[in-house]
Amino acid sequence: MTLPIIPTMLVGSYPQPGWLINRDVLLGNGPPRVRMQQVWQMKDDALDEAQNDAVLTAVHEQERAGIDILTDGEIRRESYFNAFATALDGIDLDNPGEVLARNGKPTLVPRVVGPISLTRSVHADEVRFLKSQTDRPIKVTIPGGFTMAKLALDEHYHDQESLIMAYAAAVNAEIKQLKAAGADWIQIDEPYMQANPEEANKFGVAAINRALEGIDGPTVVHLCFGYAYVVSGKPAGYSYLPQLNACKADAISIEAAQPGLDPVELRGLPDKKVVYGVIDLADPVAETADVVAGRLTAALKHIDADRLIAAPDCGMKYLPRGLAFAKLKALADGAAQVRAGL
Repeated sequence: MTLPIIPTMLVGSYPQPGWLINRDVLLGNGPPRVRMQQVWQMKDDALDEAQNDAVLTAVHEQERAGIDILTDGEIRRESYFNAFATALDGIDLDNPGEVLARNGKPTLVPRVVGPISLTRSVHADEVRFLKSQTDRPIKVTIPGGFTMAKLALDEHYHDQESLIMAYAAAVNAEIKQLKAAGADWIQIDEPYMQANPEEANKFGVAAINRALEGIDGPTVVHLCFGYAYVVSGKPAGYSYLPQLNACKADAISIEAAQPGLDPVELRGLPDKKVVYGVIDLADPVAETADVVAGRLTAALKHIDADRLIAAPDCGMKYLPRGLAFAKLKALADGAAQVRAGL
């Protein structure tokens, strides 16, 4: 499938149906860093079947809305982070650690007690299933080495750089299996680079480059200020962004709608495509196509159209499903409106 100019994609997540998850449990907790299996409404084989059905629903709604590059909505995940971060060797799952999250609150996290490594692919089967359900390009997301290191209690390496790079190597091993399974686009989620700019300046680009070593095809790195459901007063600018122009990723994904980001910041990424968030997930009313078109047109004053990808801000899983679909439809229609005027 040939992509149109200014293609559309989700950042990653889409709402999980109420028959699949207990939304009170989901909404009553921040994004979990360790397992939170109590979120699921069923278990074992019934859960596998239900998750498959929910992925089909997410695929159908993205296609019906007119989205060009699909994800599985991260339907099988309790959060963007914990499915992969808790599946690695070197982690004590039974005795988690505790660190301060970027909101300053104590948070249970994986405890590193040995060398970090990947024994088996975590998401390859999910990629194969998604690939079999659509003829559109697909994207799969994975937490990055820097962010996983910031959300871990290290009792083995006792050195931040070593921990980050061990995680990045595990991410690289997984990405290779995801590509073999049929993933077209790969996205590494690195929100904690924005939250820790001094450390990101030291290790961020190296961690991304290690994770993408030997990887062909389009790649994305995602930064954000936190989900709209959790974070309200977001800054209007990134503390760590233009540095990513030096990394191996083809595209950088940023949120812009809720924080009211000045699109002039796009000039700091002259060599990258940009996945640009134009859907505000804190707004309980769906945008119109005209609003989306206006946000994209403002971005085009600072970036060429062939480098712009339209997306929501991140954290769509926390929205009511009807609102999420309406926002996706506005995204696709607004991008088409801009496209038609080029």
